[in-house]
Amino acid sequence: MPIWYDPLGLALGVALDRLLADPQSPAHPVAVFGRGAARLEQVLYADDRRRGVLHVAVCVGGTATLGVLAVRATSRSRVLRTTLTALTTWAVLGGTTLAREGAYMSDALERGDLERARARLPHLCGRDPSGLEAPELARATVESLAENTSDAVVAPLFWGAVAGVPGMLAYRAINTLDAMVGHRSARYERFGWAAARLDDVANYVPARLTGVLTVLTAPDPGGARAMLRRDGHRHPSPNAGRCEAAFAGALGVTLGGKNVYGGRVEERPTMGDGPSPRVHDIPRAVRLTRAVSLAAACVAGVAMAGMSSFAGAWIRRRHRAHP
Repeated sequence: MPIWYDPLGLALGVALDRLLADPQSPAHPVAVFGRGAARLEQVLYADDRRRGVLHVAVCVGGTATLGVLAVRATSRSRVLRTTLTALTTWAVLGGTTLAREGAYMSDALERGDLERARARLPHLCGRDPSGLEAPELARATVESLAENTSDAVVAPLFWGAVAGVPGMLAYRAINTLDAMVGHRSARYERFGWAAARLDDVANYVPARLTGVLTVLTAPDPGGARAMLRRDGHRHPSPNAGRCEAAFAGALGVTLGGKNVYGGRVEERPTMGDGPSPRVHDIPRAVRLTRAVSLAAACVAGVAMAGMSSFAGAWIRRRHRAHP
C-alpha cells in the first residue's frame, strides 16, 4: 500500500517556492491544467448547471486520479516519493509570488506611479483598476493579500496534510476552475455554479485556519481576534471575510467598501475599526502574509509527519497480521 504523506517532501516544496516562486511559464503545471480545462469548456459549455458539474467532475476528478497514480508509481522509492511531494508542493503554492506582487504594488504606489500600479493590480484580484486612486489601490492590495494567503498557501498545505499529493492537486484544480469560470457573469452564472460552490467547500476550513494563524502571528493579536469574531461573517463570501477581518484587526485598518468588477458595482460591508489602508500598510500586510505562510507550513509539516507515522504503523500492523 503506498504511503501518501511525506513531510520532508512538503518542506522541500515550501523551500522551492521560497527560492523559485511561481515562474510565469506555459509549461507550469497550473498553466497546463488551465489550458486543458479551457479546451474542455469549449466542448461542454452550455448555459446549464449540469454541464458545469460535469466540467468540474472531469477536471478535478482527472487531476486527483493523476495524483493517486503518481503516488502509487513512486511508492517503492523514498527518493521518488519525496521528489514527487516536493515538486507538487512547489507547483501548487503561490505564497512567494503573492508577497512579491504586494511588494511590487507598494513600490509603485510609493513612487506615485499609479499607471504601473493599476496595470499590476489584475495580478492580485479581478476588480477594475482603471478608476482607482492610491488609497483604493492600497485597499485592494491588502484585501487581496489577506484572501490569497488562504487560497495560495494555507489551503493547498491543508489539503496536502489531509490527502497528500492528490489532495494538493485536487485543491489547486478546484481553485483554478473557480478563477476561470466561478465568477458571476452572464456566461458563467449557471455553468460556473459548481466550480464556485466546490471552491467554497474546499476553502471552508482553510479560511478559518488562516484567520486563527493570523491571530497567532499578528502584530496586534487582540485586534485580529476581536475583528475575526465580530466581522468575519460579514463578507458576502463564506470564507474571504474570515481572512480579511483578521487582517483588518491585525493591521488596525478597515477593509471593505465599494468594488467595481467589469462594470458591476458591489458595496461590501466594512470590517475593522481603523482608517482605510494606505500605501505604508502594504509592506505590513506583506510581512503578515509571510508570517502566516510560515506558520501554515509548520503546522502542515507537523500534521503530515503525524499522518505519515500513523499510516506507517497501520501498514506494519497489517503486514504482521497478514504476512
